[in-house]
Parts: sequence; C-alpha cells; structure tokens
Amino acid sequence: MNYNKLTTEEESIIIHKGTEQPFSGIYVNHKDKGVYSCKKCDAPLYLSDDKFDSRCGWPSFDDEIEGAIKRQIDKDGKRTEILCANCDAHLGHVFTGEQFTDKNIRHCVNSISLNFIPVSEKTVYFAAGCFWGVEHYFKQATGVISTDVGYMGGTKKDPTYHEICSNKTGHAEVVKVVFDQKKTSFEELVKLFFEIHDFTQINRQGPDVGEQYRSEIFYSDEEQRKIAHQVIQLLKNKDYKVATEITKAEKFWIGEDYHQDYYQKNGKQPYCHFRQKVF
Repeated sequence: MNYNKLTTEEESIIIHKGTEQPFSGIYVNHKDKGVYSCKKCDAPLYLSDDKFDSRCGWPSFDDEIEGAIKRQIDKDGKRTEILCANCDAHLGHVFTGEQFTDKNIRHCVNSISLNFIPVSEKTVYFAAGCFWGVEHYFKQATGVISTDVGYMGGTKKDPTYHEICSNKTGHAEVVKVVFDQKKTSFEELVKLFFEIHDFTQINRQGPDVGEQYRSEIFYSDEEQRKIAHQVIQLLKNKDYKVATEITKAEKFWIGEDYHQDYYQKNGKQPYCHFRQKVF
C-alpha cells in the first residue's frame, strides 16, 4: 500500500504513537467547514460539524465518519487509543463521560495526524476503461486538484491489479478526482468523462475487455447523483444508448505506485482514450 511521505515529527506521532504539546497544533482552534482526513493515507475521518471546543489543548470531536476509526486499549492499559481504520495511523485517544456535548464522547486528536479538506473541495470516482488514460485527461482539466488511480466496487479487501484483472473481485479501475468547486463544476467533469470514452460499451473499452473496464460513476453525495442522471438524460435525448452505471462511492483502494500518473511518467499518450465532442 502506498502512503503519504511523513516528516520525522509526523512519524513520531503517527507511527510511534507520541503526543504533540497541548495548544500547539494548527487545528486546535480551527473552525472552517470541511472534512478532516488522515495525514498518512488521506482517508476521511471527521466532519467539521462534529468538532467542538473542549479547551483541552487538542482538536476534539464528538463523532466520527462511520467506519473511519479503530479503537484499541492503549499501552498504559487504561486509555482507549484511536487509529485510522484504513492505515492504523495513531490519532490520539477517545474519552467518555465528560459531558462536554450531548453525545458525551470526546475524540482527542493530534493536529499533526490530520489534514483538512475545505468544503469547496469535492471528490468523485470515475471508471471509464483503463485508468491510465482516464487519469491523463482529468489531470489536465481545469479545477482538478489531484487524481489517484485505484479500485472500487468489488468484494475483495485491498485488491491487487493482477487480482482485479482475474474478473473474480468485481472491482472497476477508477480514478479518484478531487476538484475545487470554485473553479469547475461536477457537471463539467461528468461531461468530460462522457467525452473521453465510449459510454455505450459494456464491460470493455476499446481493446480492453473485462468488468474492470466498465463505465461507471461513483458519486459522493446526492447532488452528484442527480447531476449524473441529468447528464445521462441529455445523452439519451441525443439518442445515445448509455451503458454507464451510477453508484454510491464505496471504499477506494489506491492502485500500485507504477500505475499512478502512468502516461506522465512514461511520456506516452493514451492508446484507447481520446476526446470527442458530445455536448
């Protein structure tokens, strides 16, 4: 699994389970709207709506994103340690019975274990054949902040590329696209998605055949779902037979390092993707 590179100071907290000095972290008094994610693997952990001021010296949350946090007894045998459920990064400790909020729970988290994604940033996952070519086009799109290639929509935990190519795991090759809503719209990205692949094909794209090459949009929220269906209706009104599936985003498994930014690394051009104006 590929994780973000950590500084020595970050490793001392996240890997070696240290604790930063109280009131020293950048998120102690942070009040912007958005999502707090894991510094090590970028998995979403907490929503800003669940953050509160406990005056304890560390960021405090009275709830977590479902399935994001793992608990285990601390080495001292008394406290409960909290870790990122995706990568086991040390976050801090969780306490109950303090009556700070109605939920009566406090996740006491080190700022250094977190990143923050402002509310203007959104994420969507596109499957449109070989993820090398799909990433190539989205990486160049206006308003796109970052892209990663990986796997989604299957049954096996943390699949490898060779496993998903067996057609036994059910995963699609997908591109995770993080974009700035102030610079582009979800609708524009969906239209780009439809213009760079043959959305009428089922379980294939050009010479690539298999369910991992299917056409599918994995949406992050209800607004994205509605817009995706609206764009598909526009295509149907133009008499296109659309094979694209619209699915709620599931767990994203990041692909192997050699797949990331493939064409940029190798100086080549996509062999089965090209842009054709549809709208």
